[in-house]
Parts: sequence; C-alpha cells; structure tokens
Amino acid sequence: MSVTVIIHIANEDPIVGEMEDLPSVTDTLLFVQNPRRRDGKDIHYLQNEVTSVIWPMERIAFIEIMPSEEDESIITPWRE
Repeated sequence: MSVTVIIHIANEDPIVGEMEDLPSVTDTLLFVQNPRRRDGKDIHYLQNEVTSVIWPMERIAFIEIMPSEEDESIITPWRE
C-alpha cells in the first residue's frame, strides 16, 4: 500500500508523491513515485516522462505523511 507524502527538500518548494514504504533511520536514499508540486503541476527540473525519483536523504528537511482514505473515513472533523 503506497503512502502519500509531502517532501520538504532544502531550498526547494515542497513536493507531493507516493512511497511504498516509509524510510527507516538507516536509509540514505528516498524513493518517490509520481512526484509533483502541491498544486499538481509538474516539477520544472524533472522531465515530463519521469514517474519515479530517488533523492539523497541529506537533502530532505522533513517529510509530512498524509492520511490515507481509510484513515479519513474513520476520523472525520465534525462541526455544527
């Protein structure tokens, strides 16, 4: 099951993508599928045909993990 993440790369705009597994403490590379900007547009420094990217972990500031559809169906905000 893939996990949707927002990756914050040093000195770059955040990137949204999917990962098969979250990185472990010992990982030195980050494998991301379907990389795109948060607004869904292509990333200017990647070719249009690119579907997967590998970034070195030293460039990653932090990673946000987005809730899956299953999680959203269980916990939903409720307002009156």
